[in-house]
Amino acid sequence: MIRKSLAPFVTALTLSASGALAQGSEVVRHPLPDSDFPILQAVEVPADATLVYLSGTVPEVADETASEGSPERFGDTATQTASVLASIEQKLAALDLTMGDVIKMQVYLVAPEGSAGMDFKGFMEGYTQYFGTEEQPELPTRSVFAVAGLANPAWLVEIEVVAVRSAS
Repeated sequence: MIRKSLAPFVTALTLSASGALAQGSEVVRHPLPDSDFPILQAVEVPADATLVYLSGTVPEVADETASEGSPERFGDTATQTASVLASIEQKLAALDLTMGDVIKMQVYLVAPEGSAGMDFKGFMEGYTQYFGTEEQPELPTRSVFAVAGLANPAWLVEIEVVAVRSAS
């Protein structure tokens, strides 16, 4: 009889304790050990947070005077990366999020015309304007892929991100 009468109390106490843990939980970011490379090794997201997935974002036209389909129309990899990240920043702001809320990034890079491979250095020039700065020190986990092409042959960069909205 005592066991039956204690069951609701124990259940209520357990739910109360787990709720308190969830309310105090935060995103935990794990940097790369012994490295200053601007990405994270891992991110832990609390159960009470909301994940926001942004579709792939591509560059804006950088030079209106350049001919349609020319590489100059969208710029080099650094220019395209900065353009894509500026667009992502605007999309996040419309959702009441910031670049500091980004926890995961997937980057698709195409080798510039006449190049043997993707321009990772150019990508990093654009990327480091938005992540790991004094104004925005947060870093995401990240993967970068070399791809044969994107929907527009002049695009060199497409980026997808996942951001987290904390419950607080």
